Amino acid sequence: MRYAHSTRTSFGDMLGTLDHLVGKAMEAGLSDDVLAVKLTEDMFPLELQFRVALNQILLALNQVGGQTLPLEENSYGSLREIRERIAAVRAYLDAADPADWVAGDAEVDLTLPNGVRFLMSAKEDIRDWILPNFYFHVTMAYALLRHAGLNVGKMDFMPHMRRYMVAVAES
Repeated sequence: MRYAHSTRTSFGDMLGTLDHLVGKAMEAGLSDDVLAVKLTEDMFPLELQFRVALNQILLALNQVGGQTLPLEENSYGSLREIRERIAAVRAYLDAADPADWVAGDAEVDLTLPNGVRFLMSAKEDIRDWILPNFYFHVTMAYALLRHAGLNVGKMDFMPHMRRYMVAVAES
């Protein structure tokens, strides 16, 4: 179940990103009104970017991780609530034993709300559907917060990379 281990790591790292971004927004004094911010009229607002990102993890755990978790359907009303939901999804992820995930070649039958249907392997579902969607919505949350005036940079998007940093030797 190598794909399960790497997927859990990727989800965990980026849940850390989402939590970091929300924490930074709260520390900066952004009001909960920021949850309505959009880049363009036809895009999801910030609140829904967070909710869809978290739902990608829940969807993965349901489709391939042997879980039956309810998707996040209700709008988040505050940055604090988003932080609580991130923690709840992290707890689900931490409790999901990779040994319970289906084999990488097991078939996943995914039908979207608009009726479009995909048949693929579990590994393809994670690689080609879940992770790209997850990263897209995490990136949109970052962009919307930055657009709203939050002072963030690349390391705020990838705070997990700090674990690999080494001191630079002075010459």
